[in-house]
Amino acid sequence: MHDTTLQQELGAIVGDAYALFDPGDHTRFVNDWFGREGGRARCVLRPRSTAEVAAVVACCARHGVPVVPQGGNTGLAGGALPDQSAAQCVLSLERMTAVREIDPAGKTLTVEAGAVLAHVHAAAREQFMEFPLTMGSQGSATIGGLLSTNAGGTAVLRHGNARALCLGLEVVTPQGEVWNGLRRLRKDNTGYDLRDLYIGAEGTLGIITAAVLTLVPTPKARLAAMVSVTSPEQALLLLQAVQQRAGALLTAFELISDDCLRLVAQYFPQLPHPFGAQAAPWAVLLELSDHESEGHAFELMEGLLGEALEGGLVKDALIPQSLAQSARFWDMREHIPLAQVEDGKNVKHDISLPISAIPRFLQEAGPLLEALHPGARIIAFGHVGDGNLHYNVAAPPGRPPAEVLDRKAAIHATVHDLVVRLGGSISAEHGIGRMKAAELAHYKSPLEMRLFESVKRALDPLGLMNPGKVLLARQP
Repeated sequence: MHDTTLQQELGAIVGDAYALFDPGDHTRFVNDWFGREGGRARCVLRPRSTAEVAAVVACCARHGVPVVPQGGNTGLAGGALPDQSAAQCVLSLERMTAVREIDPAGKTLTVEAGAVLAHVHAAAREQFMEFPLTMGSQGSATIGGLLSTNAGGTAVLRHGNARALCLGLEVVTPQGEVWNGLRRLRKDNTGYDLRDLYIGAEGTLGIITAAVLTLVPTPKARLAAMVSVTSPEQALLLLQAVQQRAGALLTAFELISDDCLRLVAQYFPQLPHPFGAQAAPWAVLLELSDHESEGHAFELMEGLLGEALEGGLVKDALIPQSLAQSARFWDMREHIPLAQVEDGKNVKHDISLPISAIPRFLQEAGPLLEALHPGARIIAFGHVGDGNLHYNVAAPPGRPPAEVLDRKAAIHATVHDLVVRLGGSISAEHGIGRMKAAELAHYKSPLEMRLFESVKRALDPLGLMNPGKVLLARQP
């Protein structure tokens, strides 16, 4: 099969303008937003409808051409990028952005997979509701990619991750068939849950083209405060105390190391360190979402943190005097990844732990890494309310990033061995992609891997759907 034939067939499906075979047109589709893990594509396809997606996949299946689905390309595990073979077709869903239906009574929104998360937020707000999945990349991350990685974000503590916020899916199978599972049902106990099979599969079992999302009422006030604590143990005691008083009103609880705040202040002077030179080693950003009133939110936050100060759970507390000041605390949190980009590349870990095991992990991981690479800096922060930590290792001050990047495998092994020993997971919300496929095979049991592979063979017998992601590529 010649590329001329493939180009003609695919051009007839999506239009010649949207079947890109010139490598010069591929740059933004074959490199991630960090500029890492780039590959080469045979072509880039940009269909406009589910029917076009199905026709493209069927065409590629006939010709034995692998397909790499791609949403906003904001992933951090290489799951939406082609390999270096120049044999794979990238199928971008960026033109499929329509909101198909909003059901205010049922509190659902049906949207195509290429819709950007921020646009979904805007569509929900027009109905005086919200879609509670939030994260720093919401201006570019798409619904299909978020579901394919079962993304988390900052509000998992209250609302759950992407899986918990999706009622139904539309999926194109590896054979080019369309499964219409766009059901708006809260209860549907009719056999295997195919929806849950495709969510989190990172496009290896099929391509999500649309989804039914759950909406929630918009709170009257969303209020964040920043406190300093002397240890992660204190942070967990504070979490328990706030949950006891606030219950479901607590929508976020972020643990942030002092080094993170200083890194943000260094590269973004407009966001100075909130606690100054005498800060404690750790800070907590907590958020309440109040459906009664703004005044009630402020009263509750002041009462909670006043008790925490009196009880010695926190060293200092910054209670905002306005919602604008509250938003500024989130601005600091969301600038941590941006400050890391400015600071230089580091070895990243997206890990999940039983919440009670987080202090032990932080206590043991530091000395292990110091022994492995003396002077290495730890940039630790995350959604500790749901057990998710971003634990990144940077070169010592003034040293080139290559010092730690060259030891990436040993650093990963040190961190992930400890995580698994404490009952945790090597991926909390970023997925496996191709970057962690070998580690998945190492840490999962042989039985679990055989079950994974059985599902993959059953649904994608030719192995053409996003090969090498999640599961290691099959040997010929």
